[in-house]
Amino acid sequence: MNHYADTGFLCSVYTPDANTTKALAAMDRLKEPLAFTWLHQLEFRNALRLRVYRKEISTKQRDASLNYLLADFENQILEHRSPALSETMTEAERLSALHSEKIGTRSLDILHVAAALVLGTPVFLTFDKRQAALAKAAGLKLKAL
Repeated sequence: MNHYADTGFLCSVYTPDANTTKALAAMDRLKEPLAFTWLHQLEFRNALRLRVYRKEISTKQRDASLNYLLADFENQILEHRSPALSETMTEAERLSALHSEKIGTRSLDILHVAAALVLGTPVFLTFDKRQAALAKAAGLKLKAL
């Protein structure tokens, strides 16, 4: 498994937004499953619920997005991975101490980069500029989107 995507990237894959075309094109180029962690599980579902709350999508669209996600597990496009929580938190604190004051990264962004490092996935997919800067500073490769 070589690729890790932040939740914003996954939201673009499964619900229409300004980055959906780019996200789907990147997914089409993947040769192996994309990691999906406990952090994605919470953040992705909550992001869909927030989009319903903001009236950006309907509950029917939310359910369809969740069904597409489940189908991608069955089709081996996504794969459940479980980075150890203690290792992820240690790595997140290290990244925060080294980079947050310079880059301005948020906690969840740091956790995603830490999870990618703990899992050993060398390529990071994101549309977020600060998260991309953190991933690069942490030694991850960024895929051109």
